[in-house]
Amino acid sequence: MDTSLEKIADPTLAEMGKNLKEVMRMLENSQRIEEENGKKPVSEDIPGPLQGSGQDMVSILQLVQNLMHGDEDEEPQSTRIQNIGEQGHMALLGHSLGAYISTLDKEKLRKLTTRILSDTTLWLRRIFRYENGCTYFHEEEREGLAKICRLAIHSRYEDFVVDGFDVLYNKKPVIYLSAAARPGLGQYLCNQLGLPLPCLCRVPCNTMFGSQHQMDIAFLEKLIKDDIERGRLPLLLVASAGSAGVGHTDKIGRLKELCEQYDIWLHVEGVNLATLALGYVSSSVLAATKCDSLTLTPGPWLGLPAVPAVTLYKHDDPALTLVAGLTSNKPADKLRALPLWLSLQYLGLDGIVERIKHACQLSQRLQESLKKVDHIKILVEDELSSPVVVFRFFQELPGSDPAFKAVPVSNVAPAAVGRERHSCDALNRWLGEQLRQLVPMCGLTVLDLEVDGTCLRFSPLMTAAVLGTQGEDVDQLVTCIQSKLAVLTCTLQLREEFRQEVEGTAGLLYVDDPSWPGIGAVRYEHVSDDNSSLESDPEGEKIHTGLLKKLNELESDLIFKMGPEYKGTKSCIYIGMASDDVDVSELVETIAVTAREIEENSRLLENMTEVVRKGIQEAQVQLQKANEERLLEEGVLRQIPVVGSVLNWFSPVQASQKGRSFNLTAGSLESTEYTYVHKVQGTGATPPPTPSGTQSKQRLPGQKPFKRALRGSDAVSETSSVSHIEDLEKVDQLCSGLEHSSPEAHCPEQISTAPAPTARQTETLQNKAQHPEDDDPQVEGLERLR
Repeated sequence: MDTSLEKIADPTLAEMGKNLKEVMRMLENSQRIEEENGKKPVSEDIPGPLQGSGQDMVSILQLVQNLMHGDEDEEPQSTRIQNIGEQGHMALLGHSLGAYISTLDKEKLRKLTTRILSDTTLWLRRIFRYENGCTYFHEEEREGLAKICRLAIHSRYEDFVVDGFDVLYNKKPVIYLSAAARPGLGQYLCNQLGLPLPCLCRVPCNTMFGSQHQMDIAFLEKLIKDDIERGRLPLLLVASAGSAGVGHTDKIGRLKELCEQYDIWLHVEGVNLATLALGYVSSSVLAATKCDSLTLTPGPWLGLPAVPAVTLYKHDDPALTLVAGLTSNKPADKLRALPLWLSLQYLGLDGIVERIKHACQLSQRLQESLKKVDHIKILVEDELSSPVVVFRFFQELPGSDPAFKAVPVSNVAPAAVGRERHSCDALNRWLGEQLRQLVPMCGLTVLDLEVDGTCLRFSPLMTAAVLGTQGEDVDQLVTCIQSKLAVLTCTLQLREEFRQEVEGTAGLLYVDDPSWPGIGAVRYEHVSDDNSSLESDPEGEKIHTGLLKKLNELESDLIFKMGPEYKGTKSCIYIGMASDDVDVSELVETIAVTAREIEENSRLLENMTEVVRKGIQEAQVQLQKANEERLLEEGVLRQIPVVGSVLNWFSPVQASQKGRSFNLTAGSLESTEYTYVHKVQGTGATPPPTPSGTQSKQRLPGQKPFKRALRGSDAVSETSSVSHIEDLEKVDQLCSGLEHSSPEAHCPEQISTAPAPTARQTETLQNKAQHPEDDDPQVEGLERLR
């Protein structure tokens, strides 16, 4: 690379290429070293004063590198920088070259920009099969459509330049958008064109026939006729070749015929337009080459950073295109194509086709693999050539609503949808988050569709070139999906069982939170709980905090979390995903018993505190009374230090020694006479019993809490089986020994599982029976020594 740069005659160009290569190498190397060392640079967000002496390039690049990678939230961007590659360097070099070329004289600049613009236009038209079209390069992807709308207005309203919006007021233009179009597109067009929102007309998708994501052509024609009858002007129609949601393509051929009939401008956009560069193109996408305009995004398709989007259009009047802003005489506007001009030459036609073909093969590979996976529903199955795969986890439960399966959600009453839709949506969101963490190279996205709910989208044309996705990553994605299906299926089945168990347990309230991807949520209703109050509940929060701590200490496979307030319901316990061996009844019983114990122990502690306080006051009164009695009994003179000693010497007091001890359990003052007489610490009052629930179930060695015991399976380990056999042998030996010793041993209720006594133990027992007087501790000790 360096030797080839030395051959360039222009020293500035050679130095620019060398500097760009050095800068990218420094940024990538420093980032890699920091990742290996596990240290992240500290970014200084507070701007400092500008240094008077200036800084060198290395210091400035170090500052840029700190700002780029210093924040933890910027980690996904670091992956993109590592995968830019040489073609990405060419695109970045185009921006530097653009600034350098702008310093040339006007004549050289005009020739150079004209060559760059004409070359790029010719290449794009041939690659994407769009004949006799012009190009407009723009940074904002929607900007090209806004300029096309302005061109359509100037073409249909001849007096618009003179009369302005008065012409539009008398005959309002109408822009038709599909209901599956990207969100915010219509509002953006109205803001850019200065049109009111009633100028937009949303065309619904097919609801009864055909795909649910394609524009309803019959309904569109009806809308056009109605607008013409009301004195409006159908202006422009935006069709999709790969919708923003599921990547579906409208019937562009039929739409083109309809637009020609009513003189409407047809604009097409979508990710499926990239397949126009391949040898085989579906008829629906191929029809886009006959439309009036289309928008391409080659940057993400080819993995090129900072490359503008391109709008190809057909129009013969250069004056109107100039007024609409599609053409410009400024050299800076023409230089927007320079990064793309450099990148297309670097990749070549074969490289461009290979990248697009690779992305389509990845999508087909995933689609074919998902067809073999149970409980996975693929939304777009009728278009195998689509480079977008949208799927979701779905399972029909035995008690699910049949109306929900047969009719789209939009046609079913909200009450008939049930909790199955919400549960599946929550589980699909959880699945998407898990897959994005496990297989980040696939670039999965989670989207919410009105008809199908929460789905996962795999669009390799938008992510594969940047992330470097390969076929092995797709296989790993399918493997991860299969590994998560057991947890998803079991959790969906246990949600209903958990709800029934909670509703049938006293003291527990089931919280129906559809956004939680787990078994469910529950709240313990304590004694002082006021459901009508939405204020803070410190007692309930304290109980649930202790309950959460106790549940997490059980070290089970379940995840317990403290959830926020949901629909007025205060602090709740949320239970996460579960496997197929969870005993829901034991789980609910444990939650109820543990919460009740925490509440009763809390009240017991409060009551004990009050009892101890009153007991201390009573003890002080009794001690004061005892001092007064001793004073009356001994007299005042005996209380004087010197006189009292003399009196006690001549006439000792024979008063009994009285002691007191304070019982914390009972909260009372008690006498120590029992302790001095029997030489044993008195137990005092019996403490109140600790609240407890039912007996805990017996678990096998190593079995975690809430695990359902598997009967007749291999759940019992080999060690436990051997120990069980040994216990049976000991029982048999004991039975045989007892049969010879006593006839009562034949009673099966008196059989003990203890091991059989040895011969020496039997002899000792016989000696004790014959000489009971020898049963003395000292003799027993001597016998032990022998």
